[in-house]
Amino acid sequence: MQVPLQISFRNMDPSATVEAAIRERAGKMDQWHDQIMSCQVMVEAPHKHHEKGKLYHVRIDVTLPGAELVVNREPDLHQAHQDVYVAVRDAFLAMQRQLENYVNRRRGEVKTHEVSPHGRVSQLFPDQGYGIIETADGREVYFHEHSVLNLDFKKIEIGAEVRFSEEQGDQGPQASSVSVVGKYHIVG
Repeated sequence: MQVPLQISFRNMDPSATVEAAIRERAGKMDQWHDQIMSCQVMVEAPHKHHEKGKLYHVRIDVTLPGAELVVNREPDLHQAHQDVYVAVRDAFLAMQRQLENYVNRRRGEVKTHEVSPHGRVSQLFPDQGYGIIETADGREVYFHEHSVLNLDFKKIEIGAEVRFSEEQGDQGPQASSVSVVGKYHIVG
């Protein structure tokens, strides 16, 4: 870090052991990213008039070239944060994930989600309990009524747009997890 670590305490007396735990974890951040410019950590205990157990709030601000990352662990959501060391640990783990995501974005390693295949129902055989989907590239894919998710098979109409998972069946391609697509979203 280019600027020394800054640690502050609110609504509590400074603690040498908590500060040592913070310094240890902050020291490891240089392993996650070598261009950290500054890091500020604030540990806050609730006001003394709170009726619930003490839930510690930890905020970490990290400055990097071209970015500022903030972790703001809300104590109301984490009962384990009655222990200040657990609250500090969780905040630094969240910061580690943010730094890893930052590094991956800078490298261009962003997760992409594969779009599930889609097509239109071209044939239905309600008495036999199956239908055929025509894909965008003109292939035909069989689907069974039990493959349809969140909608009754008998309510599907020819021409309905669907998304599905494709697998190889005994007699060719077949669709599983078939979802009918509404005008703006998947019906369900």
